[in-house]
Amino acid sequence: MEGFKGGRPGLPEKPVPAAASPTLSSLGAVFILLKSALGAGLLNFPWAFYKAGGVAPALLVELVSLVFLISGLVILGYAASVSGQATYQGVVGELCGPAVGKLCEACFIVNLLMISVAFLRVIGDQLEKLCDFLLPSVPPALQPWYADQRFTLPLLSALVILPLSVPREIGFQKYTSILGTLAACYLALVIVVQYYVGPQGLVQETRPALRASSWTSVFSVFPTICFGFQCHEAAVSIYRSMRNQSLSHWALVSVLALLACCLIYSLTGVYGFLTFGTEVSADILMSYPGNDVVIIVARALFGVSIVTVYPIVLFLGRSVMQDFWRRSCCRAGGRGALAEPSGPWVRGLLTVLWVAVTLAMVLFLPDLSDIIGIIGGISSFFIFIFPGLCLVCAISVEPMAPHVKCCLEAWGVLSVLVGTFIFGQSTVAAALELF
Repeated sequence: MEGFKGGRPGLPEKPVPAAASPTLSSLGAVFILLKSALGAGLLNFPWAFYKAGGVAPALLVELVSLVFLISGLVILGYAASVSGQATYQGVVGELCGPAVGKLCEACFIVNLLMISVAFLRVIGDQLEKLCDFLLPSVPPALQPWYADQRFTLPLLSALVILPLSVPREIGFQKYTSILGTLAACYLALVIVVQYYVGPQGLVQETRPALRASSWTSVFSVFPTICFGFQCHEAAVSIYRSMRNQSLSHWALVSVLALLACCLIYSLTGVYGFLTFGTEVSADILMSYPGNDVVIIVARALFGVSIVTVYPIVLFLGRSVMQDFWRRSCCRAGGRGALAEPSGPWVRGLLTVLWVAVTLAMVLFLPDLSDIIGIIGGISSFFIFIFPGLCLVCAISVEPMAPHVKCCLEAWGVLSVLVGTFIFGQSTVAAALELF
């Protein structure tokens, strides 16, 4: 790997193993990182602005969070270069020890499984609304079997999601990520335009400006931000797939991706909240009339956007199962095609298993707003806590100037403390709302 160009002298990097053959371009990395973050959280940002007490406090929390979000990505790139590992859980296990590595794997698989379920639920909701639009004269209770979500969602998963999820390398997702990013941008553009032209069939009322009732109201936006900017789980895999793996270059990729993501999320949150005020729904598309053609197109394209990000989440979850499969085969002394988890048979089996399990779970999923806080709370481990721990552990074995080492240790500890606070606050709040 190239050295750390243009950076501080206290952060050396270790070379990439010769077996690695990264092929991902910088532009492709930006799009995959951006698409990893532009998921179902886009629908919840206007509602989060309402929960935070208005535009100003929500934007302030978002900008402060952006500093930690970008630093977390840069730390993960540095940690990957120091540890020589190619997965998030591998980096944590190598730097922080096997016990923390096992905790990371457990949190990783649970978090990604819940995200996959949330994504399928969003896709199912969009399919249901599209069927209502295409069959306007048929009451929902009397719609034909082929319009039922229990048929359309498994069909879409088998014909589209499953083939997109089978490829071995994450670099393949750069093609679908471009399409998904454009689809998400269309949704943001529609929400901005609808604010000025007024949603069809909706009477806009002048609503008084909101003030946050307490500091807990302001902090309630953290789960949605963590869920919305959920790309750190993919950071190590993307970084190790890039041709140019200098840390300064990875920092530039991270900044560009998250700034673009922040712009799209902020426009959606601000204009969605200003359009509906206190009446905004947890799913912003549910606030618009169901017969508006522009909204129907936005709904369809947003479904496309979620379909393109689901394979990225599945790829990351599958990597954990592959690691477990590899360790089990090594202990049992297994050999042959089934002993190699990256082979087509095992990879295909794990992919089908992941899609089948998430499809089964989506039938029992509560309202999406109820689980956003739980997902956001667990996400704080991957955005704040694990990167902070990796930074502290990595610099403890790397030679560097004492003042640089002290500053980096302080930042790592601060990240862990902030992540712990967000996890506790958001998880308790989400659990109270759920039960």
